[in-house]
Amino acid sequence: MNDADHSQDRGIVSKRSMEIVVALLFLVVSGVVIADSLRLGMGWESDGPEPGYFPFYIAVAMAAASLVNLYRAAIQGAGSGIAFVSGAALLKIILVLVPLLVYVGAIGSIGIYVASAIYVALFMWYFGGYAIWKGVLTGTGIAVALFFMFERWFLVPLPKGPLEAWLGY
Repeated sequence: MNDADHSQDRGIVSKRSMEIVVALLFLVVSGVVIADSLRLGMGWESDGPEPGYFPFYIAVAMAAASLVNLYRAAIQGAGSGIAFVSGAALLKIILVLVPLLVYVGAIGSIGIYVASAIYVALFMWYFGGYAIWKGVLTGTGIAVALFFMFERWFLVPLPKGPLEAWLGY
C-alpha cells in the first residue's frame, strides 16, 4: 500500500476512544489491586513490608497515570481526529492473531513442540513467502532445539502431545 492509499484508508476507531477505553481498564485493574492490597495489608510491620505494600503503591501510581490519560483524552480531547487503526491494519492484525489463537489452542491436544513446528512453518510460508520445505525445516529445528533446552537441560516439562508419548516422553 503506498502513501496515497494509506491516507485515504479511514480509521475504524479514534486514538481518543482507545485512550479512554485503556485508561478505564487500567483504572479497574488498579482498583482490584488496591482492594486486594488493603485486604492483605499494605502497611509496614516490624519485620518489613506487609504482602500488599508494594502492589498497593504500584497500583496507586498506575491509577494516577490512568487518570491523567483519561483527563487528557476525555476532557482535553487529545487524540481526537487521529485514527487508532485503519481497516487494512486491522485485517493484518487479525491475520496474525487468528493463527496465534489456533496455535495456543492446539498446544493442549498436540503438544507445544509439534504446535510450534507447525506454527513456525506456516508463518514462514504464508507471511514470509518462504518455500514450505524451508518453513518445515526451520520449524522442526526450532521445536527440537526447544525440546532439548527445556526437557533435557533445564528439566522443565512443557505440554506434550501424542508424538512425544509415542517417542517415550
